[in-house]
Amino acid sequence: MHRKTSLLCCSCLVAVFFLWCTRAGAHDPKPTPENTIQIHLAEPVKPQPFPRPVKFFIGNVIDRSGNPQPLLVLKDRGGVFLDRQPTEIAREALMVSLHSADALATDQDSADLVVNIYLFKFGLAAGSGIDFFGKVEFTAVIKNPKTGESKEVKATGTSIAGRAVFKKNIQKNVQEDIGAALSDALRNFLRGTALRDAVAALTLPAAPSAAAASQPPPGFSPGLMRPRFR
Repeated sequence: MHRKTSLLCCSCLVAVFFLWCTRAGAHDPKPTPENTIQIHLAEPVKPQPFPRPVKFFIGNVIDRSGNPQPLLVLKDRGGVFLDRQPTEIAREALMVSLHSADALATDQDSADLVVNIYLFKFGLAAGSGIDFFGKVEFTAVIKNPKTGESKEVKATGTSIAGRAVFKKNIQKNVQEDIGAALSDALRNFLRGTALRDAVAALTLPAAPSAAAASQPPPGFSPGLMRPRFR
């Protein structure tokens, strides 16, 4: 009797769990043309000038957010989705900004420095409600391909959009908010002192070796240094 009761309880729990999962899945928003937004920079973020011209090549852009649904930036009210992966949007924004200052290398072989991006946040910050808090956060690993030396530069951008009630206004605010956060992060990165210091450290002329320093200058002859006696 107890065994039949236990089996019946287990069957009921399984049925309830299955029903809950089915209903939860039914309420998950799906991307449509109506709830999909596009993120582009309103204008390029021009990098700071460096003591000598430097060409950057954008290598890998890797998503380290751990977000299983990187395209879904807002789940409420039918959802709001990105039209592309955040890594693609970030790569495009960086390349457009570097190109605006003629600082983008056409390939890795012609680059002074290679930049690999690790994207930790792209979208709305946790706790966004009626007010939408956009946030973009990444770490750039900048490497000199000739010396193998590298430096890390962290960048964060934030933006707060106004309140929105209607669906179209929500999408518009989310789109503008994430775009503004992306611009802020690029400004933080491309115009910051951390990038300036990293570039200076990675592009310093190589110090002469001890053997080279001990060599006499060109045209030097030991005979010229012999003292003359009268």
